[in-house]
Amino acid sequence: MFSLSSSHIFLLYPQVCDMRKSFNGLSGLVTNELGRVAHSGEVFIFINRKNNQMKLLHWESGGFVLYHKRLEQGTFAGSTSNKVAINWSDLVLIIEGIQIIKSNKKRRFSLE
Repeated sequence: MFSLSSSHIFLLYPQVCDMRKSFNGLSGLVTNELGRVAHSGEVFIFINRKNNQMKLLHWESGGFVLYHKRLEQGTFAGSTSNKVAINWSDLVLIIEGIQIIKSNKKRRFSLE
C-alpha cells in the first residue's frame, strides 16, 4: 500500500544514482552522502542518469519500503534541481511529468 502523503519530508538525492542499489546501498548513500539517518521516517528520492527511473526509500514501522518507478517513455520533469528538500506537490509534478516553466506561488500561512 502506498502510504506517502504531504505530511512526510521528501529529500531528493542531488546526484545521479545507480538503480542497481537496493535497501542497503541506498540507505548507505543516505548516511554517507546526505548525512541523514535512513530510518528517520523521511522519504529519500533517487533518480538515475537517464531520468527515467526513480526510487523512493522510506522507513515505516518494522522496516524499509522501497518504491520503484520506471518510465517506458519520456523522463521525469524537473528532476535536475539542486534543491535537496522538496515538498509533496513538487514530487507529484516530477512523477507526473509536469514541468512548470514560470509560476507565481501565492503566500500561504505556515508554522515554519
